[in-house]
Amino acid sequence: MTDEEEWVVWNGSLGILVTAAIGRIEHGEGGRSACLAAPYDVVGPFSLDELETQGRVAFGACLVMSRRRWREDQIGLRIEGREKRRAFLIRLDAGGDDLEHREALELPIEGALDSSEINAAFRRLAKSAHPDAGGSNENYRRIAEARDALLARFASAS
Repeated sequence: MTDEEEWVVWNGSLGILVTAAIGRIEHGEGGRSACLAAPYDVVGPFSLDELETQGRVAFGACLVMSRRRWREDQIGLRIEGREKRRAFLIRLDAGGDDLEHREALELPIEGALDSSEINAAFRRLAKSAHPDAGGSNENYRRIAEARDALLARFASAS
């Protein structure tokens, strides 16, 4: 049954959904292990026993699962995959400057920001960074530049 059945292969990071058959099966002391059939034979070896009993097994960024398990889990898996891809694109788009600006304002490294969050961080830090409050021109300028850059970036992303 297993070698003829089509299994669902999901890579949420890439948003790829395909079906594949089991290819090579090996019997060992720890049970049976398998790889998918070509052209997906790079997925494996994984525990075939676990796949059959649990209905799902993880291999790297992929999940191999039964069609029934996919029907049960697909909504959550698609949401999770979309969030991973979104976070990756934000990091890719951000570059080094965004990270430096977020650190300057002590803001979260990942995720979207809104203008009120950026301005609140700036105001909090400006109280001690401003030269009139015992700070330095350099430090105040650094957080002001970070605020302006992040406001420009996230205002255009909205």
